[in-house]
Amino acid sequence: MSRDDIFEKIQEVLDDALGVDEDEVTPDASLTADLGAESIDFLDIVFRLEKTFDFKISQGELFPENLTENEEWVADGKLTDNGLEMLRGRMTHVDFGAYGEGDLEVSKIGDLITVNSLVNFVEIKLAG
Repeated sequence: MSRDDIFEKIQEVLDDALGVDEDEVTPDASLTADLGAESIDFLDIVFRLEKTFDFKISQGELFPENLTENEEWVADGKLTDNGLEMLRGRMTHVDFGAYGEGDLEVSKIGDLITVNSLVNFVEIKLAG
């Protein structure tokens, strides 16, 4: 399946899950900031991706969970170096850009999950 095919299917998934128009679902659109996804929507998105692409997504594999419970990962509402390293290792589908220690607020992590990162995730899953 080509990257364009994956993108088109993800557009459909997000259209159904979030009630957005397909033209709003651009590669750089953030699921939370641009498309209005909330935490409950992530469960629906995971379900729809599993069904559309016929694979299983483990809990926490696509979207991070329980970050604030670990003091090694979060301090003063921001990711520590250890937290950022953990997320980069766990979420290889996301572009963390030039974020370093103390640069990324936990509340903004959802903004990093873009349509493009979903396409990356699906490509990785289908290749594995």
